[in-house]
Amino acid sequence: MSKETDATRVVKLREQINAHNYRYYVLNDHTVPDAEYDRLMRELQELETQNPSLITAQSPTQRVAGAPQKGFSEVHHEVPMLSLNNAFDDQEALDFDRRVREKLDIENIEYVVEPKLDGLAISLLYVDGSLQRAATRGDGMTGEDVTHNARTMKSVPLILNQRESMYPQTFEVRGEVFMSRAGFAKLNQDQQNKNEKRYVNPRNAASGSLRQLDPAITATRPLEAYFYSVGFIKGGDIGKSQSEMLSNLKCWGLRTNPEIKKVKGIQGCLKRYKELAAKRDTLPYEIDGIVYKLDRFDFQQDMGFVSRAPRWALAHKFPAQEALTKVNAIEVQVGRTGAITPVAKLKPVFVGGVTVSNATLHNRDEIERLGIRVGDTVIVRRAGDVIPEVVKVVMEKRPQTAKEFVFPIKCPACDSDLSFEGEGVIARCTGGLFCEAQIKEGIKHFASRRAMDIEGLGDKLVEQLVDEKLIKDASDLYWLTMEQLTALQRMAEKSATNLIAAIQKSKDTTMARFVFSLGIPQVGETTAQTLQQEFLDLQTLMQADEKRLAEVADIGPVVAKSIADFFNETHNKKIIQRLQDAGMTWPVAEKSNATLPQNLDGLTFVLTGTLPIMSRDEAKDKITSAGGKVTTSVSKKTSYVVAGAEAGSKLTKAETLEIKVIDEQGLLELLSTGGIE
Repeated sequence: MSKETDATRVVKLREQINAHNYRYYVLNDHTVPDAEYDRLMRELQELETQNPSLITAQSPTQRVAGAPQKGFSEVHHEVPMLSLNNAFDDQEALDFDRRVREKLDIENIEYVVEPKLDGLAISLLYVDGSLQRAATRGDGMTGEDVTHNARTMKSVPLILNQRESMYPQTFEVRGEVFMSRAGFAKLNQDQQNKNEKRYVNPRNAASGSLRQLDPAITATRPLEAYFYSVGFIKGGDIGKSQSEMLSNLKCWGLRTNPEIKKVKGIQGCLKRYKELAAKRDTLPYEIDGIVYKLDRFDFQQDMGFVSRAPRWALAHKFPAQEALTKVNAIEVQVGRTGAITPVAKLKPVFVGGVTVSNATLHNRDEIERLGIRVGDTVIVRRAGDVIPEVVKVVMEKRPQTAKEFVFPIKCPACDSDLSFEGEGVIARCTGGLFCEAQIKEGIKHFASRRAMDIEGLGDKLVEQLVDEKLIKDASDLYWLTMEQLTALQRMAEKSATNLIAAIQKSKDTTMARFVFSLGIPQVGETTAQTLQQEFLDLQTLMQADEKRLAEVADIGPVVAKSIADFFNETHNKKIIQRLQDAGMTWPVAEKSNATLPQNLDGLTFVLTGTLPIMSRDEAKDKITSAGGKVTTSVSKKTSYVVAGAEAGSKLTKAETLEIKVIDEQGLLELLSTGGIE
């Protein structure tokens, strides 16, 4: 063959292979045997090897390309990748439809109904029909560049088809990357054969596979994608409706879910919801709900957005999956702040995509409500697809040998008394810094950035120090020696020197930081600041009784009792004294005459989701410094809800109560002016 003939043949082979890919992955139409497809691919590879100048980035042979990356670069989304508001029952879906009809003043609404795949969102940028970039959703504003990995996926076209309608010159298409049930099973079998860690569920497997630093590894993973929306567009059109856009995407070679349907009214949505719920377990991939979208784009534009979610779309989630299993034991766990949580030890059962062997029983009242005993058969559920919980005891299956559980009155780890809060519902160990079960988590909190800020003292090192019995509480940190540290595994002399220097540096602190670092239940940074401002010195604070503490602004009887109980515990007093003996010091506090503008005085805020720039701690500090108050739950007394990416139930409740919702920019405007234009 001549060079010109080779070039012509290469073009024809690519057209044939792309056509077969389109029919197979988009139309689900297998038109040629695998052997014939492989023959075409081998011929193309041979021609490109012989003629390297003919190789292009869009060639089907270039799906696996590039060396392993050192990390992922950031990608700023031109149009934010928003999250969706959720509905958990039919009534919430009906309310959504009512709001749409009232806003648009139209009775007959058409929706597009799409399965909500349990995967991860991806954004693809095409320029002149050629794939230029792929990115993860990230926080909605900024994602990770995964172009090299996305190129390995056969359901991601490297170059688009130009058929009945022309694609835009530049546009960003969005979809979901997932792993089928069969692909997941095969991957885990391969992992097991290689004695490597198995993945928990298809979603985790898909996420881990797409974010491999080596695209060659991603290429071996059975990743797939469906596409459902378009973000940024330039130089063209995608249609006038959701259904028309989906038709165009499919025409251009972008795979769309075959279960998507256009329906009339909310009743059509609910009917489709029931249909897909019934066939959920038979689908080749996992879904966790249904998404309803207004079909017409002009209607979507009229509905607009609320905070980080569109008003014209809703994710109707399926009920949490449930299963029957047996309670082998009931144990209690002690958290960092001494909270006592009863846990049911279960006969392992597969539910909600994972194998569950533990389920929370929440508190003493919940145990009494359920009437649960060791040996019972129970219905277990993954609440919100995250936390397994026991829903119900199947009384007719209770054996005669079932044993009643007696809630302890002493801490199982240190034998300190338990205090009971909230009408006796919430149990806490009063052992504080002495309690063995709280030691590791307590020391981690003590050393954390917003407490004592001991640089270099990470979680693993804390656990190593406790396991080696070099420390048993936070005060022991200040008596560590170079000899003790350098004797630890993987601890070099330089690292030991730096750690001791960081520990010594932490002695210079503030009373508020010190109080916060102690991990007193119910005492966060804001409360610690309040206590410093009110009592000025530690001894006065430690001597205050419940009545005096309850008189402090923003400290109610529950918090007052928690503080008093902590400082009345002998073990805690000894550790605090030892910390002071080690040289812990802070400036003498003085009554503050606030000079900062108190623009938020009298306003109450709730923070939810991830903000684009500020952390929640930073936002909280700015609000309290400006005279505002930050609480953890939404009520009628809430002035504003500040919502970021992945805002959850707090945002939903705010909308129900008609509380004003603002984003980070809105908060900054409030901080600077005291109002939003």
